Amino acid sequence: MCVDLSNASAAKITEEHAKLRQIAADLLFLNSDVEGIPSPGIKAALFFYKTGLIWHDLKKFDSAEHCYEKATELVSKIEIHSISDCDEQKLLLDLNLARSRAAWEVSDSTLAITLLNRSKNVLFGLAGNYNALANQYLTFGKMLLSKSEVSTLNQSLKLMNDALELCEKGLRVVKRTEETLNLKELRLKTLRFIAAAHLQGDEFESVLKCVKVLREVGSGGDHHPSLSVLAMKAWLGLGRYGEAEKELRGMVLNKGIPEGVWVSAVDSYFQAAGTAGTETVKGVFLGLLDRCHVSAGAAVRVINRIIGKGVIGGEGMKVRAKVAGELVADERVVALFQGEGAAKERATMHALLWNCADMFEKALLYVPHGIENRILRAKGFRVLCLCYLGLLQLDRAEEYINEAERLEPNIASAFLKFKIFLQKKDDNSAITQVQSMPSCLDFSTDFLSLVAHEAISCGSLSVATASLSQLLNFHFSGKPMQTSEVVVFRTLVTILSQDQENYSDILKHMKRAHARQSEIGPDCFFGTGEVGRREKSWFAANAWNCGVRTGQKKNYELSAEFFRLASEFYGIPEDGKTESNDAMLCKSLVLTVSAIIADEKHKNGNLLETEVREAIALLTRAGKILMSTSGTMRKSDGYVTDAIEPNFFFLYTWSACHLHSRLSDTGNQQLLLVKNFATSKCCDPKQLLQIGYEASQGSQFNPEVAVFALNACLSSLLVSPSPDYQTVAIVLRKLICVSTFCKGESDDDSIFEMYKQAYRIMVGLKEGEYPIEEAKWLATTAWNRAALPVKMGHVFSGKKWMSLGLELATKYPGMHGYRACMEEYMADFDKFNGGADCERSMMVS
Repeated sequence: MCVDLSNASAAKITEEHAKLRQIAADLLFLNSDVEGIPSPGIKAALFFYKTGLIWHDLKKFDSAEHCYEKATELVSKIEIHSISDCDEQKLLLDLNLARSRAAWEVSDSTLAITLLNRSKNVLFGLAGNYNALANQYLTFGKMLLSKSEVSTLNQSLKLMNDALELCEKGLRVVKRTEETLNLKELRLKTLRFIAAAHLQGDEFESVLKCVKVLREVGSGGDHHPSLSVLAMKAWLGLGRYGEAEKELRGMVLNKGIPEGVWVSAVDSYFQAAGTAGTETVKGVFLGLLDRCHVSAGAAVRVINRIIGKGVIGGEGMKVRAKVAGELVADERVVALFQGEGAAKERATMHALLWNCADMFEKALLYVPHGIENRILRAKGFRVLCLCYLGLLQLDRAEEYINEAERLEPNIASAFLKFKIFLQKKDDNSAITQVQSMPSCLDFSTDFLSLVAHEAISCGSLSVATASLSQLLNFHFSGKPMQTSEVVVFRTLVTILSQDQENYSDILKHMKRAHARQSEIGPDCFFGTGEVGRREKSWFAANAWNCGVRTGQKKNYELSAEFFRLASEFYGIPEDGKTESNDAMLCKSLVLTVSAIIADEKHKNGNLLETEVREAIALLTRAGKILMSTSGTMRKSDGYVTDAIEPNFFFLYTWSACHLHSRLSDTGNQQLLLVKNFATSKCCDPKQLLQIGYEASQGSQFNPEVAVFALNACLSSLLVSPSPDYQTVAIVLRKLICVSTFCKGESDDDSIFEMYKQAYRIMVGLKEGEYPIEEAKWLATTAWNRAALPVKMGHVFSGKKWMSLGLELATKYPGMHGYRACMEEYMADFDKFNGGADCERSMMVS
């Protein structure tokens, strides 16, 4: 029964089965000396050994060690020299090896190695035993080497050297050729691992010695794939890149080197040589493509290593990108990624190239042309378009965006195409592209705002205007918009204002804005509260400023339109008021009419009667504001200063008089206007002089207005603490001329009084204070006025004028010659009292 349990086998041995085997082995131990059975102790030990192996497989190392110890106790009673059976000899070695492995599993490395050393005494000269023990030494050495710890490296090398020594000893002891093959192979393997251990310890010279021994061993040498890798890494460690490159290139000729090995070698070489090894890696990789089948995964790994993580823009990165670009563009490399089987690697390669700025174009080589990848290819073309846009290679950019638009016509492609036209300064094509954008399925009005910003930044004002105009069309259709309509209008006007030739377009759009606010209401258009007030003020102020600028350029027709539009904006009610910004509204109306009059004069034309009456209506509205404020025009935030207000009151009065003079049914309206102006606090004598001067001549001749304005001007001048006698003299002469024109040269007391007034003004003045030429004119014209009465026999009237002329002449020393002639004539006149001598000429020139 014990034997049956021990020998039983199962597909999966459980712990319960192991316990039964343990019981069976223990029973055999109690009855180890069974009569009739040869070597019963050995057989019982074998049972314990096999049970220990089962416990070992179940990771029950304590139970396994217990079985091994029982087995060792049994065989220790037997003399080793008495054991001749090969299987029994092998059991002794296997038992030691099993105990060593169990000790190793529980981290008792000292015991494990001690047991290995003890095993050297039970080899019995068998090749298999040498091989098994050397292999166990090598296994423990590899385990320590895999930890990559400096502290275990020397122990690892010692174990491997013990394994190599066992191989060498076994080869000396074993004579049969077929038995030495495994030992020779194990020796080569051990040497390779010794070289790897030296490499891990940076003992590069030792690595090269091991490789040399391996390559020279036997008749043909060892051609294991790892030798080239070990040699290459050793040369790299010594900094001898030429020898390392030779080893790497030699791998191309060795068809037995697995893909993983040469990929690892390429990785190591590139890691050490860096950018300098880029071309070498390229050559090796292409050589491998010709030599054998290379997987797509290996290609991804190589390309990833070449691209690396260099500094973007650095020289090294440029070299890497160049080599990587040449590799991924090679038809042989692209062919690796064809078919569904390489879909995962193809996606990885595309992502790898896509994330490298210099590889966008190459990444498209790894996107299949199928319809399911249409969107991905379109995305790639758009990114390439952006790249060439940044490089200002606009034709290439246009080629790529045309491809993207063919694959996926969307707003992103349309926008990029617009940017290309914008960069090419092809405004007409850009505007056409803007107009086509709403046809895109994913169109959003935000793109029109973006288009406008792009156009402004490129200085293409016509394109910006077109985009904003199209945006306004969406507002007009009632579509909800993120950007308010007033902001679009304001932006549009601001853009147009950058070019002084756009005043007609500015006027057109500002009129549209005013029409829209009338249509939907000021609150809906401008907004409410302070925001709405500021928006309205912006439009009004800009209309005003445009009116000023066009007026300065003598474009009075546009100036009048702008000022009229400004008056309409200023006249929009605020907070329930019927009028707002009265001061600016009044000024706008006045300047509107002034610009109309200036335009008529500039063009040498004549206003129609309807146009005159329309202008008068505007002034009437302004006049109501002026009169309602009693001559003090209020601003929205204070009062108009005296330096500004008189100018507008005068301009209003002058314009009104100018227009009323053209109509026959306005009665004494001009005189009333002048009287109102003359009695206002803002009246200026020089302005009255201008009104009087214009009313005294030409087609606008109105003596009543002229005389009143000139008299008011004279009175204002004379009440001044320091009268301007130059202006006084001009006003007096003009008054006399107007009266003379109306009444002729006849004796008139009003005209005589004017001369007397002039005389009274000159009395007491210093020499030269009153203009000499004007004094001379007064004296000579007064004297000459006596000629007609004398001729008519009106002696008294004639003497009156002569006396006045003489008096005026006495006031200025410069008229001595005139005065002498006058005095002589006066003496003769008095002497003869109207006699015949009076018939002689008395005119003073």
